[in-house]
Amino acid sequence: MSKTVINEMKEKMDRTIQHYKNELKGVRTGRASVSLFDNIRVQVYGAPTPLNGVGTLHVADAHMVTVQPWDTSLISAIEKAILSSGLGFNPSNDGKLIRIPIPKLTEERRKEMVKLIKKMAEETKVALRNERRDANEKIKKLEKDKDNPISEDESKRALDEVQKLTDAQIKNIDDISVAKEKELMEI
Repeated sequence: MSKTVINEMKEKMDRTIQHYKNELKGVRTGRASVSLFDNIRVQVYGAPTPLNGVGTLHVADAHMVTVQPWDTSLISAIEKAILSSGLGFNPSNDGKLIRIPIPKLTEERRKEMVKLIKKMAEETKVALRNERRDANEKIKKLEKDKDNPISEDESKRALDEVQKLTDAQIKNIDDISVAKEKELMEI
């Protein structure tokens, strides 16, 4: 019984960490990458659509990304979405192709990005702790369950395992964050 609770918690934690990794892809490092644009949504016919759903993104060189819209009437909507993304890009177009220069990061902007990474990491850790709390509550409920109880010893072992798993996942978040900060600061 308690193994089921632990396995569910592990799956939720793995999804939380994967979400964190996906969010980090959107944090600029000064190098051109199409993953910088993963979280940008373009208003197309009244619906928010991912940028890669309205055109082809291409890394032209280390400091330039291009967007080739499938429908050239969407160029202004694409530019607006990129400008309002908060990533600090200034796209330009020639009527057919949007060019997005990726400027080098200033020291001040790098420090802002590091703060953003730390904030995102802390939010992820809070989510992991909430998942730990939910698992602990389920285990304690199983211990008190009249129909299908687990022993006190099994409950204690399960709670210890939940804590060890949580500690390992939080260390994982710290390691991922440190690697991203290092990547950001070495450019």
